Amino acid sequence: QVQLVESGGGLVQPGGSLRLSCLVPRSIFSIGVMGWYRQAPGKQRDFIAMITPDGITNYVDSVKGRFAISRDNAENTVFLQMNSLKPEDTAVYYCNHRNIVNLRTYWGQGTQVTVSS
Repeated sequence: QVQLVESGGGLVQPGGSLRLSCLVPRSIFSIGVMGWYRQAPGKQRDFIAMITPDGITNYVDSVKGRFAISRDNAENTVFLQMNSLKPEDTAVYYCNHRNIVNLRTYWGQGTQVTVSS
């Protein structure tokens, strides 16, 4: 019954920006660690960024200084602001929720990000 709804993917030129959004059910948003992952063709799904309920963030080295994860508690939404995009950022991006109460993990449907001239 839990569904994370993602939006914001698309085609962008190198150096451009995109902001991904993930709408989370209000009943669980405040009790989960939110994260973003990505999976390129033929590759495993890799961790990109996370944010705790109290705002602590962590990033994979390859996106530090370019990507920023944030959460809007009033709108129960998590964002991934992606700047200075590179072709190697091309992947399907997934929103993730790790529930700290029931210990379950939920995923979004994935949204395609393509960085190309």
